[in-house]
Amino acid sequence: MVIKTTNSFDKQYAKLTREDQQRFKNRIQLFQTNPFDRLLNNHGLKGKYLGYRSIDVRGDLRALYKVEGNVIIIFAFIGSHSQLYG
Repeated sequence: MVIKTTNSFDKQYAKLTREDQQRFKNRIQLFQTNPFDRLLNNHGLKGKYLGYRSIDVRGDLRALYKVEGNVIIIFAFIGSHSQLYG
């Protein structure tokens, strides 16, 4: 599995606290082991994010990604529920 990020994701990630950045790194390790572990709450999205999936990083913090091909995962957005969907 190859994981990439978009420029938008990188900018949003840079604004997170160090604690939240570390939590994301921990979730990515879990994601690489089991993308559908129940702690990730991995689910497909509708509306303007149709084609993307969401994983939980912590409480209200979500990371959105899409799959290209069979093995490339592209994280595109990260933020609170209200920042992403509101």
